[in-house]
Amino acid sequence: MRFGFDIDDTLINLREHAFHIYNKKLGQEIGLEVFNALNKVEIHELFGMTAEEGSQMWKNTLEEIYYTDCPAFPGAVELLQELDKQGHEIFYITARYQEHGERTKKWLIDHEFPVHDERFFWGMKDHEKVNIIKKLHLDFYFDDKPEILNTLSEETVKVYLKDQSYNRHETMPRIVNWPDYQEFIKLLAD
Repeated sequence: MRFGFDIDDTLINLREHAFHIYNKKLGQEIGLEVFNALNKVEIHELFGMTAEEGSQMWKNTLEEIYYTDCPAFPGAVELLQELDKQGHEIFYITARYQEHGERTKKWLIDHEFPVHDERFFWGMKDHEKVNIIKKLHLDFYFDDKPEILNTLSEETVKVYLKDQSYNRHETMPRIVNWPDYQEFIKLLAD
């Protein structure tokens, strides 16, 4: 089977990682429960920043956010390793900017995600991401953004939303925690 995965906030816990970095850099101690209640992707408002200040903070800390010790969600690496071992094709489709593609690929490899060069796509806007997903004729696609998944409703690809505080209002199949391989295959068969 052909599996497609977004990376940030689908396989790795990027927003929470950024939240901890912001707390440290700004000398604040905003609790994780406040972060977990946030119903939007952007985190800057938690720190009293305007959209412009938040954008600047993101740009100033992007290197640290992307390339330090951002954790994978529990079970994600192991699941993808097992999918790869079982002969399934794994595609990564991320909107990370063009200049971050090769380093992101290396980061994934360094963190033991199974990566094949020809199955790694980056540097696109969301509508381009959807076009790539369609062209790949995936069997399954996983993302944290409902906007992406909703545009695929007419396609044969089965889509799953990676559960996040900002997408809980959506009613679509979702992954709350990455299960082991056997449970995953059973879930997809339902």
